[in-house]
Amino acid sequence: MSALIAEDEIVHEVDLVWLEDISGLDYVRQSLDRLPTRRGRPAYHRDGRMVGYALLGPGAKPSRSSGTFRRRVFWLLPHDRDTDPDGLYATGAPAEAVDARTLAPGSKGRKTERSEGGPMSSAMRELMP
Repeated sequence: MSALIAEDEIVHEVDLVWLEDISGLDYVRQSLDRLPTRRGRPAYHRDGRMVGYALLGPGAKPSRSSGTFRRRVFWLLPHDRDTDPDGLYATGAPAEAVDARTLAPGSKGRKTERSEGGPMSSAMRELMP
């Protein structure tokens, strides 16, 4: 869950790769997955779809016990707001969800009015391109 992701766990990120246009998504779910490599598209074993993933720099060290790297993966489930706008998350958002536009390498992102399903404030509308 994003609330459980600490900035020091993602300090070695150098880029975020998006597999689709995130401008129309109110939120994405994020998790730290144990993956065999620093870079490249990870295998995806959840319901729903992978929306993006993080790439790690050469300073990222593998786990001593498993040899894996902890990398962020961004994803959505079939009942999320993008495919079911009047469903479970018509308002509110999953605990691990953040506004994708607040994400950057090494930054865990945050919830916004948009990600929580509320109307955007005039201040937020002015910040949007």
